This record gives sequence, structure tokens and C-alpha cells, in this order.
Amino acid sequence: MDKQRRKFIRNSLMGSAALSMGPAFQTLGSEVKSIDSTEKVRIGVIGVRGVNWGNLNSALKRDDVECVAISDIDDNVIAGRLADFEKGHGGKPDVYKDYRKMLERKDIHAVLVGTPDHWHTLQTIHAMESGKDVYVEKPLANSIEECLALERAGNRFNQVVQVGQQQRSGQHWNDAADYLQSGALGRISNVKCFLNYGNSRKLEAVPDAEVPEGVDYKSWLGPAQLRPFNKARFHGSWRYFWDYGGGIMTDWGVHLIDMVLMFMKAERPESVMSTGGKFTFPDSAMETPENQIAVYNFSDFVMTWEHTMGIGYWPFEKHHGVVFYGENGMLLVDRSGWEVRANTEFSEEKGRNVFRAEPVPHQSNKGNDRDAHLSNFIDCIKSREKPVCDLSIGINTAINAHLGNIAYRLGRSVSWDEKSKSFGNDKAANALMKANYQNGYKLP
Repeated sequence: MDKQRRKFIRNSLMGSAALSMGPAFQTLGSEVKSIDSTEKVRIGVIGVRGVNWGNLNSALKRDDVECVAISDIDDNVIAGRLADFEKGHGGKPDVYKDYRKMLERKDIHAVLVGTPDHWHTLQTIHAMESGKDVYVEKPLANSIEECLALERAGNRFNQVVQVGQQQRSGQHWNDAADYLQSGALGRISNVKCFLNYGNSRKLEAVPDAEVPEGVDYKSWLGPAQLRPFNKARFHGSWRYFWDYGGGIMTDWGVHLIDMVLMFMKAERPESVMSTGGKFTFPDSAMETPENQIAVYNFSDFVMTWEHTMGIGYWPFEKHHGVVFYGENGMLLVDRSGWEVRANTEFSEEKGRNVFRAEPVPHQSNKGNDRDAHLSNFIDCIKSREKPVCDLSIGINTAINAHLGNIAYRLGRSVSWDEKSKSFGNDKAANALMKANYQNGYKLP
């Protein structure tokens, strides 16, 4: 791309930054009326291309929910979703290219946020400022600094926020956690989370191109670094670039690490180290690692996160899972269910090996985790109770995932200081926890 074109793009984006760096409304929280148990919850949707469309359809399985508005930066996506909506639910919601205009509406009770990760924090805080309850996809934030901003916002606004870590609502996950916390496996000293994208393909590098017709690219970039449009960094693969996401660690890693934190009732590790790289497809366009191992030292156990792309099966011939190793056996859990494989020891009394714990055969998953998670959110909108995955939980899990990525990017161990909310005197680590908003955007 020549210098003149780059200058034109930069001027065009910067000229619009003042219009998009903050909400276009006053704080409306005190003006939003509470709803009773018989009233329908009216929701708006921010980002309708990917998983958030599934979130909407889960919410609409309830008779007391209606979608009145959707917002997206891509006209092509909007057109397709309007057709999907009319076919599946009848009628058409109102459409907004600028989500802030949708947030000005006082008749909307809640919004579903399912945009690229670098937008989650701003859109969640703006929605809270406007008096809306929020269901926001994981990871809750794209940096630790954003996590801390969300923590401050949670203290300011009395809004219901559910983070899309839907396994928290899964019955079999909770059953497995109850079993582990019963103490049947004795002391748990080692936990392993793993994910294998065995059928993944190389992300091909492509040249920069013109912005596709109907796409508001400046709004898509938002606070991220100014760059020319590139298809490899857009729909479907944006999460593999540090500007917009944290790779597999903040995608699947958030889900599985969250289960370790829930099962073990853990918060922050004492230290984290990580290594990895692009070994399967060395010339892939992605910036985040295809293969990564992160070791988290908590006060009384060690957790290992491992992911890889483009190879065969991993442990237990599973695509993903969490394994809790205890004195008396191991618990293996994934989205299909859970089981316990017990250790044995020789019994003098019986003259043979006996199990140290009662084995538990595979217990299949029960119900739909996403449906249950959205239903819990709707219930809490009406009751004003705390949802099963509130801001504090989403913040804790996101910080843990970002710790792994920061250790990977530095190539060494890092230690988080909870008291100072920083890495202490570690300047390089502290720099990587920053949000680094650009194009005139400011972190609230």
C-alpha cells in the first residue's frame, strides 16, 4: 500500500474518532424502570455474526424475552441475520450501525455483547452507564487494565452482568465440582487443562485490501491500533492477533481455566511461566501461539494449560478437558460429561489391590449450558440477584488467562501482586497489562 493511501485511511479514521470514543448519551441508570415478573425483558444485541447469535436464540427460547434491536458494523451480516430472525422468530428488530444509538433507548432492559474481544470492555461499561444489564461474551476484557476498569465500573453501577462462561450453568460441571469438593479424591495437587485443534489449518497471509462494501471498518477497529484492512485479521480469525484478542488462551483457555478456578475455589496464582510458538505452521499469519504450555503455581496446587493446533488426539482421546489429579484418583471432565478413575493400593486385610476411592463411570452432560446460562441472566434481570458468572468471576478468569499470555510474550515467569494490582517493579510485564487505546479512545 502506498504512502498516500495509508495517509488517507489514517486521516479518515482519526477524523471520526471524536464521534466514537465515548457514549452518545448521559448516564441513564436512574431513569430505567425495573420490570416485574410478568413483563417481557426487551433486549438489544451488539454484534450478531458469531456466537452472540447463538446467545440471542438461547434467550428467545423463553416466552418472556423479546429482541427489539440489533447492532453490527457489517451490512452484509445484518442482512443475513434479519432474514434468519424473520424465518426463526417472525418480525424484524430495529437495526443500528452505531451501538451507542441503540443504548440511548430507554425501552431496552439489557444487551448481549458479542463483538471482538477488544470491544468488550467499552461496550459493557457504556451499556452499564446507560442503565442496561449486560450479557458479555468471554473473555470479559482484552487486557488486565480493562479488567480493573470493569471492576471500578461494577462498583459504580448497580447492573446485572453475566459473563459468557456458560459452563458455570452446566449441571454436569456443577455435579463434578460437588464431587471434587467432597474430598473423595483427597488432596488435589496437580490439575491439567488441555485443548487440541487437530483439524485446524494454517492461517494464510494475504495482502492488505480495500474495505469491503457495507463494513464500517473504523468502528470495527475502535480503540485498536490503526491498520489497513486485511482479511486475515477480520471475521473469523481476528482473535489470533494481539490487537483484538489473546488467541486460544483467551478463547478456550478462559472456559477451561474457569472450571479449575471454580472447582478449586482459587483466585490468583503466585507465579506463571509459559512457552510455545508457531511450530505446526511456522509461516502462519497468526501472531498468537499455535502451541502453548503455561504453568500456574497456586498456593497449594499447580495447574498446567496446554493447547496445540494441527495434530492428532491428546490425552484420553479428547478434544479438550480438565484433569484433577488427587491422592485417591483422578477426575476427568469435559463438555460431554465427567468420570472418576480411582487409584489402587494393596490391602493386607483382603490380600489384593483395592480402590482408594469409588470409581464413577462416565456421567453424561445434562441439558444445554448456553440455554441455562442465558436463562439465569434473564432471571437475575427480574430478581436483581447476582448471576452465576458475575463481573468478579469474569475478571478473575480473564486475569488468569492474560497472565499466561504475558508470561508467554516475555518468555519468562511473572508474578502478580494483588495488593498493587500490578506486577510490582516488573516494567515489561506492567507494559503488557495496559489496554493501549488509540484513535482518540479513552479507557473509562
